[in-house]
Amino acid sequence: MGCRHGSLPSLDRHVRRGVLAGKKAEKRRDALTSFLSQNLERMEHSMKRITGIAAALMIGLTAFAGTSRAETKDVVVAEPMHSLGYLPLYVAIRKGYFKDEGINATILTVEGGGAHTNAVLTKQAFAFIGGPEHDAFAKAKGAELRAVVNVVNRGNVYFVARAGLKPPTDGNIKDFLKGKNIATGAFGGTPNSITRYVLDKVGLDFKKDVTVQEIAATAGTLAALKTKQADIGVVTEPMLTAGIRAGLWGEPFYNVPKELGPYAYSTLNVRKESIDKDPELVRGFVKAVARGLKFTNDHHDEAAEIAHLEFPTMPLEDVKATLDRSFADNIWSEDGSITPASWTTAKSVVMDAGILKQDVPYSDVIDTSIFESVKPSL
Repeated sequence: MGCRHGSLPSLDRHVRRGVLAGKKAEKRRDALTSFLSQNLERMEHSMKRITGIAAALMIGLTAFAGTSRAETKDVVVAEPMHSLGYLPLYVAIRKGYFKDEGINATILTVEGGGAHTNAVLTKQAFAFIGGPEHDAFAKAKGAELRAVVNVVNRGNVYFVARAGLKPPTDGNIKDFLKGKNIATGAFGGTPNSITRYVLDKVGLDFKKDVTVQEIAATAGTLAALKTKQADIGVVTEPMLTAGIRAGLWGEPFYNVPKELGPYAYSTLNVRKESIDKDPELVRGFVKAVARGLKFTNDHHDEAAEIAHLEFPTMPLEDVKATLDRSFADNIWSEDGSITPASWTTAKSVVMDAGILKQDVPYSDVIDTSIFESVKPSL
């Protein structure tokens, strides 16, 4: 009994201590609960803000992507033949330079005379690649076309003789050409105009002194020499190198690029209304082509690889041989500019050949404003 009574004060102290400890624990628990509650609210608020920002960014990116797709414009470029001379244009497409300007460019090959010009006049194509004299022909009929960027700045045409004939080596081609059967391009095309021009310059009559076959399809010229239905071929690359490799003819006996010098042979041409109504589209188009020119001139090996993609049936070594000749003859414009002198040569060819009947000033067929506006950014 005495022992049990003696332990009561100690038990009471323990109880009181336990009560106090419990109250302190409750306070700590309440404080912890309050802290967690407050911070959870803050965390929830932060997460909502983060989620909201992320959602806004996604909406913005989606809208931007949608806008970019909506602003991409499709353009068709008509060409009179698929030619290695037009390589800088193909390079610009394959390297994505048009895409960089929001343009989806595709090629339409329409062989035969002025079919490529007509494709632009009838709005089947945005632009055509060909001589600016076609703009002059159109102007004579009341249409307004303009060359806006240069590509081929030399007369990319070569005179070859079929195997078995021996052309002169002294440059005197008059006697050699007289009486010969010559296969050239269709009337209205630049190879045809150059054929007439060269014959006139050496003193031969196009109708009386030679027999001329005006062939629309490029393969037709090759076939004519192969079967000896023609003696002379007026050809462009890659047909030139292909014929040499096949033994159908030898090296050219008349090199137009070297003989005639700077020549606005193949420019990119658009309707004047395109320049007036959508200058930004034309500006992007011109910039892409100019970049294609620069890449082609600066990266010969990579340009050859792209050329091989365009002409997969042509052996790579033939492609490289063709390009070596083109670079040696300075076929391509360095930057895309169209000089007055290059138009003077082009105009002289078609006027002397009797195809263009009246003089057409530089400014009536060539618009330099777009090129000059993009030149600083190239």
